[in-house]
Amino acid sequence: MQLKKIHLLIIFLVLLTCKEKVNINEIKLNNGKEVQLKYAKGFNVTDFGLYKTIKITNPWPDAKKSFEYTLSNSKNKADIITPIAKIVVTSTTHIPALELLGVENTLIGFPGIDYISSKRTRLRIDRGLVRELGKNEGINTEVLLALKPDVVIGFGVDGTNKTFEAIQKAGIPVIYNGDWVEASALAKAEWIKFFGALYNKEKAADSIFKSIERNYLESKKLATKAKSRPSVLCGAMHKDVWYLPNGGSPEAQFLRDANVNYLWNETSGNGSLALSFETVLDKAKDAKLWLSPSYYPSLEAIKKANQHYTKFEAFQNKNVYSFSNVTGETGGVLYYELGTARPDLVLKDIIKICHPELLQNYFPHFFKKLD
Repeated sequence: MQLKKIHLLIIFLVLLTCKEKVNINEIKLNNGKEVQLKYAKGFNVTDFGLYKTIKITNPWPDAKKSFEYTLSNSKNKADIITPIAKIVVTSTTHIPALELLGVENTLIGFPGIDYISSKRTRLRIDRGLVRELGKNEGINTEVLLALKPDVVIGFGVDGTNKTFEAIQKAGIPVIYNGDWVEASALAKAEWIKFFGALYNKEKAADSIFKSIERNYLESKKLATKAKSRPSVLCGAMHKDVWYLPNGGSPEAQFLRDANVNYLWNETSGNGSLALSFETVLDKAKDAKLWLSPSYYPSLEAIKKANQHYTKFEAFQNKNVYSFSNVTGETGGVLYYELGTARPDLVLKDIIKICHPELLQNYFPHFFKKLD
């Protein structure tokens, strides 16, 4: 123990007196403290005192490799210097985390700014403080490199992204964010702790997540008091295939926690089911509610798309609800931005639709009844 204290003292003195940058990879310690994660499986953060590491263990589905980044708030040879002063993110799901942590002013670029719904961030866009970077499939690297962000937060489908490779070669670190790969809504929301580490706001991130978790679990408990469990149909046709949530998906988990009878609840898997119209009609013709019918903005639009949709009781009784009509000023769907960060609000929306008596004074954030 005494020898360990002497070793730590020597390291501290070296950092104080050395005029050159110290490579922290050469002085790694073995007594790091991991940031506590209750649900998320795709990343971990370890604090070693002089520096931190972020390890992305599941950046995309069935990933065969992981990524580790070193963070430090001193001038050591870390991958990233914290707290972040200038950031580029590539998914609207990253925007709420920045706002919840109060660091949205560090956002300087985004690919496809019209998809951003948040009024706070849109105000910064209108002031010219957030630059348009094109599209995710082809980010304007010339503009991005000119902005000189401290880090780019990306996401990958399979790890092949020539744009990210070019950005990294230019000396700008790219961190893959895998929140969308997580198997539960609360796991996705817990990725706010990923951003907390980048801004040295771990305590704030933990407090924010605990509040979201508490609200979610309280709503789940409230749903158990419902006197009935209405049957629910989801999704719609794309060409000749009806896509709807698999029973093991986060979307199906919302419905279970809302205490409703999702008709495909017993299926397994984390993605979508692909079924024929006949199969869906046979099972869900008498479903009381129809949620998330693709991007149709109205009942008339659903009818025009396919007359067979009118055979469902939920359509006939005008019990069809969608989140696609709640958008920002430039058309971005709010659910796709805020829903990941605030699963407690999503769950409350569903409870309000399915058990309105339980939340009489609540007004949904995302879902609206189609006219």
